[in-house]
Amino acid sequence: MLVVEDEFYLADDLASALASIGAKVMGPFGRVEEARRLIEAGETVDFAILDIDLVGDRVFPVADLLRARNAPFLFATGYDPEIIPQHFADVPRLEKPFTAATVIRLLQSLQSSPRETPAT
Repeated sequence: MLVVEDEFYLADDLASALASIGAKVMGPFGRVEEARRLIEAGETVDFAILDIDLVGDRVFPVADLLRARNAPFLFATGYDPEIIPQHFADVPRLEKPFTAATVIRLLQSLQSSPRETPAT
């Protein structure tokens, strides 16, 4: 589970909550380049939570890398949905502010939903 979030307390709470349910947490990373380096190094990401704005940079390059590797992710943001590029319209979005418990419930619901497999 990759956590990309620049708000320290939120990132720490989220990482702790995810670890408490048995997730192997990578991060939290507060900068786009940190998360990119991890993914580009070949680390397997089973799911990612991406804050859209990281210290003024948008997280979309990380989302592009995850999408290219068929790794599922969601956006966590307080921004209007219009800032999300159209090619990410299908990505779940978690509205800030949220609690770690809300994220866990959302992840559990996503895991129980059937996922489409990419066409080959």
